[in-house]
Amino acid sequence: MLALAAAVAAPAHAQPYPNKPIRLVVPFPAGGATDIFARAVSQKLGERLATSVVVDNKPGAGGSIGSDIVAKAPADGYTLLLATTSTHSIGPSFATSKLPYDAVADFTPIAHVGSAPSIMLVPNSAPVKNVKEWVEYARKNPGKLNYASSGNGTIVHLGAEYFKAQAGLFLVHIPYRGTALAIPDLISGKIDVLFDSLPSGLPHVKEGRLKALGITSAKRSPLLPELPAISESVPGYETVTWFGMYGPKGLPADVVSRINTAVNQALQDPDVKDRLARLGIEPAGGTPQQFAAMTDADRAKWKKIINERKLQAD
Repeated sequence: MLALAAAVAAPAHAQPYPNKPIRLVVPFPAGGATDIFARAVSQKLGERLATSVVVDNKPGAGGSIGSDIVAKAPADGYTLLLATTSTHSIGPSFATSKLPYDAVADFTPIAHVGSAPSIMLVPNSAPVKNVKEWVEYARKNPGKLNYASSGNGTIVHLGAEYFKAQAGLFLVHIPYRGTALAIPDLISGKIDVLFDSLPSGLPHVKEGRLKALGITSAKRSPLLPELPAISESVPGYETVTWFGMYGPKGLPADVVSRINTAVNQALQDPDVKDRLARLGIEPAGGTPQQFAAMTDADRAKWKKIINERKLQAD
């Protein structure tokens, strides 16, 4: 009887990966940049893996709640994470003792999916037309203006703190569980400024709900050539958000290779490339080793900025 049970069970166990739906955890709310990115690539990724890829939003604590879910998931390739600069570069450098996971030891790098700059957004009611005027306005009102973030230790938080340090400003931090949740308050004027990722912030600018004053990339974006780089008014300022895919630690090499190949293929799909371009996202791709090296370098860069500027959590 035992031999018969083993014989029946063996073929099911030996089925090639994947043989059921894959859960892609997004550690930020629906409507934010990470969510938009995940939904832009998940369908094509699923087609190449011959299964469905289900986006599952698990926001909170600057992305650490969703990240921790994946860190503690079985290493079978059916629970993946779309991570960002916030969860795996800034978070570990900013508040290592507070994170429930180790950004290096608890994950298996799979692929660098893409990168995007952010834009400086203000309410339409703001009495300014550009970054220079906003800086002057903030200097005349020290401590009276605030900025929103997607949580402590995120790229949105640190990007704003870096801006404060470079421009010599005093602004009050108002953390949210994601930038999508902060947008209504920014539109109403309860929030004075938000450094939101281009994919999630741009639609509000195009539809006339918010004003964009500058972009955080070193140079102007082809998508918004009329929008100045913030560095034109605040020299040396630059931040870019990367998006990448991880699995739990111990993910088998053949599974990593299978997903990495599918990600690279999906990023080359004309529909995906067109959609990402319209969102202001630059597709990446490459090997897991290249992804790991990139995140190591980015983590070191942010650690240096945090230490030099004495940036602190609230």
